[in-house]
Amino acid sequence: MKRAPKSSVFGIVLMCLWVLVSVIASQFVIGWLIILIFGREALSQPVWTAVYSALSYSVALVLIIFVPRKITKTSRSELGLTGWPTWTDVGLSPVAFIVSTLLAAGLVALFSIFPWFDANEAQDVGFNIYMSGGDRIIAFLTLVVVAPIAEEIIFRGWLYGKIREKLNGKVPERVGILISILIVSVLFGAIHMQWNVGVNVFCLSVVLCVLREITGTIYAGILTHMVKNGLAFYLLYVLGV
Repeated sequence: MKRAPKSSVFGIVLMCLWVLVSVIASQFVIGWLIILIFGREALSQPVWTAVYSALSYSVALVLIIFVPRKITKTSRSELGLTGWPTWTDVGLSPVAFIVSTLLAAGLVALFSIFPWFDANEAQDVGFNIYMSGGDRIIAFLTLVVVAPIAEEIIFRGWLYGKIREKLNGKVPERVGILISILIVSVLFGAIHMQWNVGVNVFCLSVVLCVLREITGTIYAGILTHMVKNGLAFYLLYVLGV
């Protein structure tokens, strides 16, 4: 079996660190600026929470995609954004959502044997659950539209595409796919900084990476991610579950 050369391993580690630093730094800088200019209480308001999320994602996307262009160019193919969404993408999204949900349920049940794992720990998404009207619409656009698009471009788009390119020809194709899926999914889970959420989104990421391999784009992944976040939004902000 071929082994990836040290230069490829080093490059993959650097890319993962770049994504991690870019996402965290953008959140910190944008959050700090909003607090500095408008006060800490601003981030408790839906409008400013949405602005914070949108700007954080925008800065992270710019840093991740455009800053490294001086070293290596990023094509639309690497981002998984070639062509347009198809009916196949639409049809695969509910199937992928069901598969990821079942996979997550099984992994969460497995992790639940550990005393430090709280399967029911609530995730803080930045919005108060007692919202209505315009505030709820703002939260919906942020969580169900902006977040899935940005996260898919960053993780299943740029990072997955770059890792696959790095491993192409260095290891057998199936091994390269498996390594790419695991690296992207572990990082995606870790960046949510909460065990139960991390396990859940790890399973989601695995399925979304497979979708990218099947379709060649991230459109089905974006739709699946939207379905998942949309259902969570409905349960949390409409039903209050």
